[in-house]
Amino acid sequence: MEGESEDVSNKEGAVEDSLEEKLCKLIVSDDQPAEEEPADEPVPEESISPTVPEVVERYSRKVFVGGLPPDIDEDGIISSFQRFGPLIVDWPYKAQCRSYFPPKGYAFLLFENEKSVEELVKACVRDDERLQFWVSSPSISHKAVQIRPWKLSDNDYVLDRTVPVDPRKTVFVGGLPRTLSAAEVAQIMTRLYGTVCYAGIDTDPELRYPKGTASVAFSHRDSYIEAIKTRYVTLRQDGRKCTSDKRVEIKPYIWDDQNCDNCQTTGLGSKPAHFFCSNISCLRYYCLDCWLLMHARPDIKFHSPDYIRRMSTRWS
Repeated sequence: MEGESEDVSNKEGAVEDSLEEKLCKLIVSDDQPAEEEPADEPVPEESISPTVPEVVERYSRKVFVGGLPPDIDEDGIISSFQRFGPLIVDWPYKAQCRSYFPPKGYAFLLFENEKSVEELVKACVRDDERLQFWVSSPSISHKAVQIRPWKLSDNDYVLDRTVPVDPRKTVFVGGLPRTLSAAEVAQIMTRLYGTVCYAGIDTDPELRYPKGTASVAFSHRDSYIEAIKTRYVTLRQDGRKCTSDKRVEIKPYIWDDQNCDNCQTTGLGSKPAHFFCSNISCLRYYCLDCWLLMHARPDIKFHSPDYIRRMSTRWS
């Protein structure tokens, strides 16, 4: 019996020793550094996909729709598009003609919310660079019409944001097709006259839709002079942006925050300019006194002044 008890005691002691050894292996003393775990292998840069923020395109609340059925009226147009949000329908001279039918087969959709235009664009089918949607009228079912939204990102073109716009190299361009973006206007003017550093499409302040005019700033004054000497230029039809040859007007862009050039050059101080002389031999800003003084000369007294309204500019 005594031998059996000794064997049991020895086995219990061996179990205790083995447990102590295992615990000692798990416990790391302060003066003994722990074994470092193997580091994860670096992931190759090629396998890391950078997160690119999604660019959400913004639009004017005014949308052109063309190719409408000839017998679709205002109510029919509204019912075709009202699922995208509240809207009204407009077309040129609508109040004067007193007609419920768009006379030339196109109209403008004026949505209350910009989000409605985004949803309309999503519902369209893209055909090359055109957007198509389908409407029905009493005589035509499921007719394809063209949807032409205006992207707000097309309002401005800037060649180099570190270079300020020079008022003395900026022209006004009138009679532009409303389909042209600022970048396309800059491309046309660069091809005709020289490098354009800025182009801005003038838009309606409420709907932010193009008005058919723009301001264009050149990098060099020679290009500016050449452009205003031309005065008129014809943009040829290209089948997409211009539906027909378009004659546009080019003239100096008159800024409303300029000082009198004559006062500055003669040391009379800085007086606000109230007139601009757009004659190619002049192209200067004048206060009233300097205009009367300088244009009393027989060789330039026939120049016609452009009156300047004092207000903030789009670049201020």
